[in-house]
Amino acid sequence: MKISEILQKSRVTVSFEVFPPKQWDKIESTKTVVREMCDAKPSFMSVTYGAAGTQSGFTTEIANEIKNSGVAPLSHLTCLTSTRDKIHHVVNELQENGIENILALRGDIPEGFVFPDKQYFEHAYQLINEIKEMGDFCIGGACYPEIHPESRDRVEDIGYLKYKVDCGAQFLTSQMFFDNDKFLNFYEMCRIKGINVPIIAGIMPITNAKQIMRSIELSNCSVPKKFYRIMERFGDDPKSMKQAGIIYATEQIIDLMANGVNNIHIYTMNKPDVAAAIMNGLSDIIDG
Repeated sequence: MKISEILQKSRVTVSFEVFPPKQWDKIESTKTVVREMCDAKPSFMSVTYGAAGTQSGFTTEIANEIKNSGVAPLSHLTCLTSTRDKIHHVVNELQENGIENILALRGDIPEGFVFPDKQYFEHAYQLINEIKEMGDFCIGGACYPEIHPESRDRVEDIGYLKYKVDCGAQFLTSQMFFDNDKFLNFYEMCRIKGINVPIIAGIMPITNAKQIMRSIELSNCSVPKKFYRIMERFGDDPKSMKQAGIIYATEQIIDLMANGVNNIHIYTMNKPDVAAAIMNGLSDIIDG
């Protein structure tokens, strides 16, 4: 099923993200993780693009496992360091395997990287246009509740996002955030500017103290004092920090839903127990 249909059909959706292994000999253990996560009955599951974007076959293999487990798969496709020929190969591979949902991403620019020629895509909207020419895919894009790090300001950022949607992105998934007010303000501005596709809120459960610092560095997101106090109090106790992180993420989701945000995406970090704990905490809310 296409993600656009799921988002229109369901009043509330909660989806998960998984990442493929870096080595093929780990593929079966990752498939086990997928099956365990599918047992929690997510609305759909996304799978990131290979090992650092180099092993697209791994992504397809995991996407197939998601599909075979009865859940709609969403395959990430990152174009920055892939030639047009490589993109065509991957899209054809997805099509041959019946994968009809693609999250079109540019990817982070490595330090010192220079686009060598026109075989490479410089922006996600170019990838979206290319995918549209290749088949009947449901295409999603990414968004930044706290401004894309390469944008000068919010106005410019929303303008580029609107263009991405106009090119064919049928839904948007946000980068992680820890302050719901940041997302809600961003959500409202998108609607004011005519971005009317579903916007899925990306939630990262922080279950250890080291993880939060790495997450902040990667996402460039702010962290409320409330969460810093949680980390200071429980960060040295792994069990307590894990429980506190799950509760914080669950409360984030409940608050978002109370404010009318019905589509949630959980960055699970391949942890089925964390995904299941959050879903258990939301069971009556999702079904109600």
